[in-house]
Amino acid sequence: MVFDRLLHGLLFGVVLLAIAGMVRRILLWRRGQPEKVALLSGLLAMPRRYLVDLHHVVARDKYMSRTHVATAGGFVLSMVLILAVNLFGVSSKIVDSILAIALVVMFIGALFVFKRRRNPPARLSRGPWMRLPKSLLMFSITFFITTLPLSDLFGEAGRWVLTALLLAGAVWGLGEMVFGMAWGGPMKHAFAGALHLAFHRRPERFGGGRSTGLKSLDLAAPKLGVEKPADFKWNQLLGFDACVQCGKCEAMCPAFAAGQPLNPKKLIQDMVIGMAGGSDARFAGSPYPGVPVGEACGQPHQPIVGGLIKEETLWSCTTCRACVEECPMMIEHVDAIVDMRRFITLEKGRTPGKGAEVLDNLNLTDNPNGFNPRSRMHWAADQNLPLMRDVKQADVLFWVSDGAFDMRSQRILRAFVKILKAANISFAVLGDEELDSGDVARRLGDDATFQRLAKSNIATLRKYRFNRIVTTDPHAFHCLKNEYPDFYPVDAQPEYKVLHHTTFINELVKVQLLELKDYKGGKVTWHDPCYLGRYNGEYDAPRELLAELGIKLTEMDRSGFRSRCCGGGGGAPIADIPGERRIADMRMEDAQQTGAELIAVGCQQCTAMLEGVVGPRPAVKDIAELVAEALSETKKPLTAKIRDRQIAVEVI
Repeated sequence: MVFDRLLHGLLFGVVLLAIAGMVRRILLWRRGQPEKVALLSGLLAMPRRYLVDLHHVVARDKYMSRTHVATAGGFVLSMVLILAVNLFGVSSKIVDSILAIALVVMFIGALFVFKRRRNPPARLSRGPWMRLPKSLLMFSITFFITTLPLSDLFGEAGRWVLTALLLAGAVWGLGEMVFGMAWGGPMKHAFAGALHLAFHRRPERFGGGRSTGLKSLDLAAPKLGVEKPADFKWNQLLGFDACVQCGKCEAMCPAFAAGQPLNPKKLIQDMVIGMAGGSDARFAGSPYPGVPVGEACGQPHQPIVGGLIKEETLWSCTTCRACVEECPMMIEHVDAIVDMRRFITLEKGRTPGKGAEVLDNLNLTDNPNGFNPRSRMHWAADQNLPLMRDVKQADVLFWVSDGAFDMRSQRILRAFVKILKAANISFAVLGDEELDSGDVARRLGDDATFQRLAKSNIATLRKYRFNRIVTTDPHAFHCLKNEYPDFYPVDAQPEYKVLHHTTFINELVKVQLLELKDYKGGKVTWHDPCYLGRYNGEYDAPRELLAELGIKLTEMDRSGFRSRCCGGGGGAPIADIPGERRIADMRMEDAQQTGAELIAVGCQQCTAMLEGVVGPRPAVKDIAELVAEALSETKKPLTAKIRDRQIAVEVI
């Protein structure tokens, strides 16, 4: 049949063009900086990462999860069989039947894609993406018809008409699904996405793992941070190209919702534009609030800021990782933002708002607000706290953090000390030896200051013996747990365990070292701190602890891994980029919708942001304050020893 010969030629040509396009795309990615990857093991791991890890994220949206399984699964299987049949002569009734079934499954999935695209949510990009359902349908219908024995049903003229129609359908379908995949159409995410999963910059995220610590910056490098698209690592550029423009990051971004000039989806697309060269004139999604589409343009070796984006876009980010948590392609937006901040801060010496003042304070006084470092322990003048320099060892090192200088945070610290004493825990503090954890400096892009603080603190920690570090500050908790280990000597990695105070108090309650009275107040809701939840996966301990107080939580609509940020992370309050609303006000509205009279929190920064909301609102209390208030006056004759990271209870 003439159509068969034409189809063979068409497939052969499309495959050759697709290979050429893929090589071109790879060369675009390779414009980035070198980064070692596990080539073979990454490729071998890719199917599992796609089928398990990626679909674990996609499955949160059941409709799209099932649609994607049908559409993508049907396309991959049918494309393999089409090539096998038409280019390699593999043919049998079984193969034809499997091909037909795969195309039917793909057709059904494409119908659901078409339905979604008829009235798409605002977060979805339009433009070329609107033709994708039609292309999916055309591909599946055309190649399904080719599996049917139709030659005897038509005369000569009919066969020519059928051949022309099928050929047109094949050109359309293959053009979008294969040629477009390699040359930059909506389907390019399939090719880039597969390799992104294989060569992901954070392979620890796969298999149920977690990787949230920022990558260390080589301070001896000729350029610090990212100025141009070509300054990103090559597999970061690959990751940007994997974006499907679903807009789930956009829908979760607190800065975008507040009307600040940041849209994480647009940011990633701007990086793709810079990588390939061009402008954003064809971008068909939501713009940065207040910034019209069509003004951005860039090239691989041209500066990003001023061409593709404005500085305010980078400084609007709270580093809450809501975008990263939602991304079905597991793209690392926050890494890219901090990389670009590093160049602005370290190479250009620019930080907005009070950024320069805060960084100067950190370098002069080792705390962001410029307090006399010798006043770090004034809050505990009446507490008679043991100092590590005196006792040399303890079961628990209480990392006080910079809440020591803030009167509101001092109430949280005193509450936690009361709990430690009630449980007869052997603990000590560093006192004036403790420096700022460096969190704010690092998020503001000043990795030099962060590394200096981290190394100084590590030198202090290595002088003493303890089993656990416990802190009431999720930001310090994250740095100590996930970022400090990069700066320990290779042969002297830390042996201690770092815990947030909610986790530690919950352990004390479970082993009955604390006896608690029931909470007698009204309705309570819990706000998940970003650096406790999304960064460290701790969602259960605070809720279990509140349940021990007899509290039946009324959850906010956005809670758990979808909790809305309070607006206090990533140096955002320091940069103070204006928007239409304050992020903290939006979070308070979330809480008010529950009817709660009290918001329980586990972060000093969250406490400050939420208590800063003007007008009638629920009270805000740290979970340590609630537990301290609920302690029974009858003290148990028990003490605790921490052995092999477990709490052992002993009778006094």
